[in-house]
Amino acid sequence: MEKLKIGIIGIGGIAKGSHIPAYIMQKNAEIVAVCDIIEERARRAKEKCFKNAKVYTDYKELLKDPDIQAVDICTPNYLHSIIAVDAMEAGKHVLCEKPDAVNPQEAAKMKEASERTGKKLMVIRNNRFIVSSQEAKKIAEDGGFGEIYAARCGWIRRRGIPGKGGWFTTKELSGGGPLIDLGVHMIDLAVWLMGNPRPVAVSGGTFCKFADSDSSDSKNSAFGDKVENGTFDVEDLAMGFIRFENGACLQIEFSWASNIKREKRFVELRGTKAGLQWENGAATIFYEENGKQKNKKLKKTLGVEGHSNNIANFIDYVLFDKEPVYKPQQGLDMIKILSAIYESAQTGREVVLD
Repeated sequence: MEKLKIGIIGIGGIAKGSHIPAYIMQKNAEIVAVCDIIEERARRAKEKCFKNAKVYTDYKELLKDPDIQAVDICTPNYLHSIIAVDAMEAGKHVLCEKPDAVNPQEAAKMKEASERTGKKLMVIRNNRFIVSSQEAKKIAEDGGFGEIYAARCGWIRRRGIPGKGGWFTTKELSGGGPLIDLGVHMIDLAVWLMGNPRPVAVSGGTFCKFADSDSSDSKNSAFGDKVENGTFDVEDLAMGFIRFENGACLQIEFSWASNIKREKRFVELRGTKAGLQWENGAATIFYEENGKQKNKKLKKTLGVEGHSNNIANFIDYVLFDKEPVYKPQQGLDMIKILSAIYESAQTGREVVLD
């Protein structure tokens, strides 16, 4: 059986918590190299999970390895586009953790490099691959929701600021706060379920009210490396509104910290035939039948399935040219939306997208 030979670049929280467990489940992939600027992290991954993998501390040296066919980028956000372009120019296919890039210009460079080199590019959209999301998508494609004319989505935490003072909270390195960190997940899922309508305008507001708080109630605050007295120049809450070319609209809310009951991630769809409530991977359909209002729960399984199925789609895309669920243009559109929301928050005006 042919196996795709992959090198993982970046062995931080997302690699250890989601990507590495997902690769252990893959039959058509082999991790042949691991890379991290902290050598001990890479060596631990090798010893624990990938005994035969080579260890690198410089991704550029990894890219010189002729045995490697593809790379999986799990680094801080600002490096996503830099490494992805370098990798494709070195002849490697690319899978990258979200967000695609820190701004639209960098996302466009990734798309252009893929087209120019002929190398395949996919950015993680793991929530599309959760069982309840897949079932909801089929219902949408079969017309079960009717016209989806409005939606809401968000990921809100009571407390859960990741890597406080480190790259997560430093705009130059992350691109922003919870909007770019969490917003990619739920905005993507909502827009995907809505049929990928083209966004035409956005408005938004951002707030930073908990930079001085040391309270933490979420395991997500353990992501990244904290830096005492480090930088915190991003938002801790963002809200906004997206309008689409077909007339539909989407309300959004994302926070690392706010005074709410509990953390939740959600998508709600409003359709003429039915509606959807998707929350933390569980989903319910609301509809009418014979003059009566009814509810139907969809299948639910959680854990590593989202990343595992997403990675399997990438492997099949590279090895067998299977249709990819993600297209680079979708990634570029996403980063344009996020960038425009930040612009709207700064100017206090609606931003029209090109």
